[in-house]
Amino acid sequence: MIEKKVIEYEKAVLIGVIHREQDEKKVTEYLDELEFLTYTAGGEVSKRFVQRIDVPNPKTYIGSGKLLEVENYVAQNDIGTVIFDDELTPGQQRNIERQLKCKILDRTSLILDIFAQRAQTSYARTQVELAQYEYLLPRLTGLWTHLERQKGGIGMRGPGETEIETDRRIVRDRISLLKKKLLKIDRQMETQRGNRGALVRVALVGYTNVGKSTLMNVISKSEVFAEDKLFATLDTTVRKVVIGNLPFLLTDTVGFIRKLPTQLVESFKSTLDEVRESDLLLHVVDISHPTFEEHIESVNKILDEIDSADKRTIMVFNKIDQYHHETIDDDDLMTERTQKHFTLEEWERTWMQKVGDKAIFISALNKENLDEFRKRVYDEVRDIHVTRFPYNNFLYPEQLDEY
Repeated sequence: MIEKKVIEYEKAVLIGVIHREQDEKKVTEYLDELEFLTYTAGGEVSKRFVQRIDVPNPKTYIGSGKLLEVENYVAQNDIGTVIFDDELTPGQQRNIERQLKCKILDRTSLILDIFAQRAQTSYARTQVELAQYEYLLPRLTGLWTHLERQKGGIGMRGPGETEIETDRRIVRDRISLLKKKLLKIDRQMETQRGNRGALVRVALVGYTNVGKSTLMNVISKSEVFAEDKLFATLDTTVRKVVIGNLPFLLTDTVGFIRKLPTQLVESFKSTLDEVRESDLLLHVVDISHPTFEEHIESVNKILDEIDSADKRTIMVFNKIDQYHHETIDDDDLMTERTQKHFTLEEWERTWMQKVGDKAIFISALNKENLDEFRKRVYDEVRDIHVTRFPYNNFLYPEQLDEY
């Protein structure tokens, strides 16, 4: 199912719709993110198509006129892939593919493809393959042609089993096998977590591409893979970290994203056990992103789904070196001041009011404000440790001189 291959950039177009639940501004944000996903997967976006529609067309998702416009552009510019921002039904995907005569993807299949490319360990590959098969199962009609209808013969007379039924049975068997394999690996990982002793566990969580792996490398002085692409890290990495003379375990987890496919949330829930069992969450946020507050909401929603929303958390606003606010000229009396005009100091005051001393502003890449960050993490970890082992208090005096 998952095969490694050399990625060649292929030309693609993106399609989004404006409706009652998402306005033009939000659609633009989603398509910006979809373009980054396409680039990460190995595609190059040639054009975007956006349609204002009350209710998506049940047959082709977008209207017939807009589909004809897309068809003409695809034919004239040799486009190989058309990507929709929302998940398509199997019927919609077939109808669009029949008319456009090219590869049709939606956001879910695109994210699954990126995960397939990024999965390195056996555990991550198994999780992604399971999500792929669960996505594929309802879309089998007309998709595979490698199986012939079973032949008749003695004991085989009658309607027999059609190709599509054979395919479905093969996929269901594979899904069952992968689930059993994941259960076995889950038990092994549970044993590993149990063998780590009573050290305090800290987990890095956050939206994809906010700098979690870079921060992990800086704190733990390790070599976790980090890249300016979405979902650069799929595999959970655990490192022992010592600040001052206080040891704890730091975990780097898979990043979250808006409209995260249900199949991936389900198949990666076992990976997120590291988050569930952690004592402290470091919620890393890319403050240079214009919609970072929506990213925070998306992460909090997934944390709520895995029963981790009420954990002790430090908000880590990363990439302060890349933050730039818009300015208003003194003689400009028309422009209304909004959040995009906030300075870094104003954002700091805003979030300090929201979460108190649980917010910190840093640059992991340029190592700005990391001393204060280490002090904040040290204080939280020490408080957890002393609460858990009150008799061990004298071992960890409040000093960071040795770091």
